[in-house]
Amino acid sequence: MKTATWFLKISCLFLLLTSCSNKNDSTLNIRWAEAKAGSWYDSMPWIKGFNYVPSYAGNTTEWWENPLDTIIIGRELRWAQNLRYTSTRVFLQYIVWKNNPNAFKKNFQLFLELASTRHISVMPVLFDDCAFGQPAQVDPFLGKQRDIIPGMILSNWTPSPGVKLGNDPAEKESLRRYVHDMLKTFGHDRRIILWDLFNEPMNEAKVGTPDFLVRLFAWAREVDIDQPVTIATWFTPLDHPLNMVIIANSDIITYHLYSNRDDMASRIAALKKQNRPVVCTEWMARPAGSSYEKELPLFQSEKVAAYQWGLVNGRTQCQFPWWNKPGGGVDSTFGWFHDILHADGTPYRQEEIDVIRKY
Repeated sequence: MKTATWFLKISCLFLLLTSCSNKNDSTLNIRWAEAKAGSWYDSMPWIKGFNYVPSYAGNTTEWWENPLDTIIIGRELRWAQNLRYTSTRVFLQYIVWKNNPNAFKKNFQLFLELASTRHISVMPVLFDDCAFGQPAQVDPFLGKQRDIIPGMILSNWTPSPGVKLGNDPAEKESLRRYVHDMLKTFGHDRRIILWDLFNEPMNEAKVGTPDFLVRLFAWAREVDIDQPVTIATWFTPLDHPLNMVIIANSDIITYHLYSNRDDMASRIAALKKQNRPVVCTEWMARPAGSSYEKELPLFQSEKVAAYQWGLVNGRTQCQFPWWNKPGGGVDSTFGWFHDILHADGTPYRQEEIDVIRKY
């Protein structure tokens, strides 16, 4: 607990110093007040969302480096709209922006248009420390991606920016320009609901150290935007030092939890003590005890926006559990790990679809 308190104090001090450094606009570099965050959240209906990767893409480079398949994406977002989803969380890729910023932003702009047509708001994720496959790919790369490994979830997923670029001091200014460019371009776009600055920091790639995250929040607050910024807590226990840094700097409180209803209720109660809106940006893993029947009504009654992992089963192979080795199968007891639709749009389990549509 002493370590957590130390990280929290350092985080707050850094944030205070950076907020004083910008004398041109006193509205920048300031964490949203509780009242502003509450007013922003109360102005919206309850949000039911999903994490989305098009079924034809296995990772973020494969998605954003190439021209979007608007037919497939449009069809899959239409299915989401029919299930009454109102928001989606999508992962971006730094190296694709670095290689060609204008083409990358054009692709993202097109995706925003496709989502808006279906009345679905978008939560972009700028950075990510997750890496999967065997071996795990800890550095993204342009061009043809590694072949999908049968039986493994997210088998060619790569982080953003990855170990090599994320730990290179010479890259820091380019990372800052990336954050500024995306926020300056889309920071007043009403199709974007909020910015998730970093997914699961200190996961496999371990770029998202506490000092990097605090600096990242400062970079984001150097730009005048309309949307809140956040990073999700995902470590257990909740007072983990990294969680404390995240909570101290986020405008709204977001979290990941793949578990049962009782654990979810406990986590929500603990996070609501921060007196800020609470949003679950990742949930739903059937073998971990997740259930649409039990957790969707909990989210709705607590007015906690909830973004399940997955929508359409495809190259991410999210039917397989995290712990599978190459050639592994679907969990024999619980079935698919994530996702709710086959690639042709037919339900994996109709009873789940009925519950999802109800809420």
